[in-house]
Amino acid sequence: MTTYQTVPKAELHCHIEGAATPSLVRRLAEQKGIDVSPIIDQNGKYIWTDFTTFLKAYDLASSVFKTPADYSLLTETYFRMLAAEGAIYGEVFISPDHAQAAGLSYRSYVEGLAAGIERAKADTGIEGRMIAIGVRHFGAASVERVVREVIGNPHPLVTGFGLAGDEREGHPANFAKAFRMAAEAGLGITAHAGEFGGPDSVIAALEFLRVKRIGHGVRAIEDPNLVKRLADERVVLEVCPGSNMALGVYSVLRFHPVNLLRRAGVRLTLNSDDPPFFNTTLGKEYASVARTFGWSLEDQLDITRTAIEAAFCDDGTRQRLLVRLESAKHA
Repeated sequence: MTTYQTVPKAELHCHIEGAATPSLVRRLAEQKGIDVSPIIDQNGKYIWTDFTTFLKAYDLASSVFKTPADYSLLTETYFRMLAAEGAIYGEVFISPDHAQAAGLSYRSYVEGLAAGIERAKADTGIEGRMIAIGVRHFGAASVERVVREVIGNPHPLVTGFGLAGDEREGHPANFAKAFRMAAEAGLGITAHAGEFGGPDSVIAALEFLRVKRIGHGVRAIEDPNLVKRLADERVVLEVCPGSNMALGVYSVLRFHPVNLLRRAGVRLTLNSDDPPFFNTTLGKEYASVARTFGWSLEDQLDITRTAIEAAFCDDGTRQRLLVRLESAKHA
């Protein structure tokens, strides 16, 4: 019989550089002579105090990944951890801008990441895909450059395109062209909104970027008409409760709108965002939300089903994952 511990899980919202454990970062930093002591404490935890210091810690931790082999180690480590928690599918955001900063070509970066995903799959059976992201505060030209790079160097595991970065900068209208290019090339599209930005940021993403998935999106709860629209249009929210609390969007989980949104008919998934930075994992997200809001095993399976249905993967893979989910239910 399936138990709470073994419930099959799926993740749609995790930044791969943000999934690097402090121990892995420290190990690579020692090899490369990079001082990461300002961001990792004696207990092996990341040190940051607010959104600005979090971004600085994130960038320093990311800087230890310099070769395709480094990135391959990162994805293999993360996908093995996901599989150990019962995940059967995971999508990770990849950042061509980070690769460029490391002096890597986009192609080498993706090949390294893909090799790690494939190794984890060979050993655990977990399926993985990648979503390339543009950074909104770098401007429209930068985001369009990323899209061109992704389209010009197709890889079977890069199946989506997204928009991240500071929600308070750059109106979604500025990125409409980039998203149109991505959609026309057959990539799945998603955008961060409704985290630090209010409901208006979600509306703008829907209007100008034509997305059917929103990264976070939880502040939609502040606008009842928007909540109804999300439910009616079957837009999927990639909800990250642990991240929202760590960054102060909500103070405690029982005040988080994940349950209210679900009860209002909004389709949503649970995700870890930048797990070691926020002292969370995908398993913790499922467990803490279920415990706080009294979600049953069937509720949790429904969350995974929504994630698989909304995943940026081919239909053959989707059907296989749904079969795995159903078989686990009856196990």
